[in-house]
Amino acid sequence: MNIINLTAHTINVVNGENNIAYPSEGLARVKTEEKEVGKINGIPVVKTVYTTVEGLPDMQEDTVYLVSTLVLQALKANGVCRPDCLAPNTGLSGAIRDEQGRIIGVKGFQTL
Repeated sequence: MNIINLTAHTINVVNGENNIAYPSEGLARVKTEEKEVGKINGIPVVKTVYTTVEGLPDMQEDTVYLVSTLVLQALKANGVCRPDCLAPNTGLSGAIRDEQGRIIGVKGFQTL
């Protein structure tokens, strides 16, 4: 299976003896719009609305794209079915952190 990383960072998968680094090969991003929904003490309150995903290639046979969780959420919210898209599992059970709490690797991937 061909795995293409479309996040901004190298993804280090630590899975037993199969430690693999997937360098970034591009960037899939979510376009957003802000809509003012009110004010508190004269300070604007906005709602961020996720619109389309850009930078995501068409589906290809035997290819999986690693994208951010935000991209997965935007695809789902817009009714786009892309079973070829996964995100690094940065949840409690999947993230590997250094002494400062920064994610330095993941144990696997996630889907929504």
